[in-house]
Amino acid sequence: MSILTCNHVTLGYDGVPILSDINFSVGQDTYLCVIGENGAGKSTLVKGILGLIKPMSGRIETGDGLKPNEIGYLPQQTQIQKDFPASVREVVVSGRINSMGWRPFMNKKDYAEADKNMELLGITNLRDHCYQDLSGGQQQRVLLARALCATKKLLLLDEPVSGLDPVAARDMYELTSKINKEQGIAIIMVSHDLDEAMRYSNHILHLSHKQLFFGKTRDYIAGEDGGVVNPIERYLKRDAANHARRTEPAAPAPYDASAKINRKES
Repeated sequence: MSILTCNHVTLGYDGVPILSDINFSVGQDTYLCVIGENGAGKSTLVKGILGLIKPMSGRIETGDGLKPNEIGYLPQQTQIQKDFPASVREVVVSGRINSMGWRPFMNKKDYAEADKNMELLGITNLRDHCYQDLSGGQQQRVLLARALCATKKLLLLDEPVSGLDPVAARDMYELTSKINKEQGIAIIMVSHDLDEAMRYSNHILHLSHKQLFFGKTRDYIAGEDGGVVNPIERYLKRDAANHARRTEPAAPAPYDASAKINRKES
């Protein structure tokens, strides 16, 4: 059963579409990587899924008991976030805010959930450390634990390896793959790293202001002869060819000399 579905969704700002006619669904076992060049509409899609902007047309729907405010979100980090003066445990437990309802304070259950997710990600030893004193890779583990505190079904990760060294980036991919397979939590990850996206994901969504491809990763990278191809180059070339056909002027009608003679005789 799908836990998130985009059905013919168009998203944009001030009446100007940025993404058009997006169609995909996410199941419980899905690890979906969203790829595309800068400005292709990836961040706009993230905002749409989170409900920060409303579709201009189409529908974004959750299912299987997932509520829109129960999506665990790991945003792109800013310098202000990196320098946040709080303990690791305080940052992680803040992921429980949406589940508090009208309660003014965190309770034992909230802190137990935070402790469980810190243990899952191997950062229990950092619980009392100041967040701003951690390395980039450690900070991302903390933010991933925070996102896990907000959900039991779906994580939405916006370029979580941006700015990380290769070892820390690979570690983040391994962690998210483990969460997907062992915890049964679906992953939607926005990424510029095509090689790692294809290594760890089982589905690909390729955007370029519209949907160039959605499907299984193995189908995305397979050529017509069954070999591996450069998928981005293939789909961009196909998109360019389709655009050229749409904009190509119609050929003039063939010249008919007999018609001109017949008009003179009449």
